[in-house]
Amino acid sequence: MEENRGKRPTLGEVAALAGVSRSAVSRTFTKGASVSPLTRSKVEEAASQLGYRPNLLARSLTTRKTGLVGLVANNFHNPIFLEVFDLFTRELQREGLRPLIVNLTNETDALRSVQLLLEYQVDAVVVASSTLPVGFADTFAEAGLPIVHAFGRPGHRKDINVVGIDNIEAGRLAARRLIACGYDRVGFLGGPEKATSTRDRLEGFLDVLSDYPKIQTRIDFAGDYTFESGFDEMASIILRGLGQGYFCADDVISIGAMSALRRAGYRIPEQVGIIGFNDMEMAGWDNVRLTTIRQPLGAIIAESVNCLGLILSSEISNPTRHKLFPCEVIDRDTLPLTN
Repeated sequence: MEENRGKRPTLGEVAALAGVSRSAVSRTFTKGASVSPLTRSKVEEAASQLGYRPNLLARSLTTRKTGLVGLVANNFHNPIFLEVFDLFTRELQREGLRPLIVNLTNETDALRSVQLLLEYQVDAVVVASSTLPVGFADTFAEAGLPIVHAFGRPGHRKDINVVGIDNIEAGRLAARRLIACGYDRVGFLGGPEKATSTRDRLEGFLDVLSDYPKIQTRIDFAGDYTFESGFDEMASIILRGLGQGYFCADDVISIGAMSALRRAGYRIPEQVGIIGFNDMEMAGWDNVRLTTIRQPLGAIIAESVNCLGLILSSEISNPTRHKLFPCEVIDRDTLPLTN
């Protein structure tokens, strides 16, 4: 026993103990392969006795599938991504897939990321971002990698599956909620100005307000989806003159803006109202209680993984899927309640 300590049992040893062929053992641990119930029972019992676990990398040489999925994202400073990664990794693992997380924060060359994923021979890619340039998703598709763009926006390419929300409608929701408060001076505090999510939320916001010409509207942008950016931009807005209510197009920007307002002595929502976006866990904390727009993370991620499963399980090309989920306003304490 001392000689075998730390030595992993092999497929051949399982076959010998079970009294079956090596190929029978391989088929037992290959999803969808044909094997009789009796053989499966013998192999599983022998594997259990020996503590055998199939070598997924070795199997990939035969199946040409690694079970690896590249999970590509940026802006790891935003706490919402902890929730996104938690949900994504659990959903992928539930489907027998293994996520390979790629951090694209400050990355400008999509080809470097493609090369990394090709080196690991990932079976597919999930781009989990609403702020990466559209070209990143395009580059993965051009390299022949099956792709699902979660939190994305349907674009010009027909070979990129998109699952997310209608950010334009989310902007409309925020505008209507601020109008319901009776404000006549409102503001939009977005994330990075070039991000498609920022532009779309602003478009919806202004679309509604265009019907209310007497309401003064100001537009500002934070440099990033971070607490510091929200704090700094709101501190600058305070010096230039405050409105009555703001749509901050991300919860973490909202919390930074709220901190700047409170440090300057303003009461929320009595003097300035705030509505955020995402409904991350922190938004509901008792010392935050942020009124916000909830995007259904769980539904988006479950649908993304379902879409991925359809791509990987089919030998033929499936129609591209574009699925957009509705959002809803979650009322807490940073805007006055309305009837």
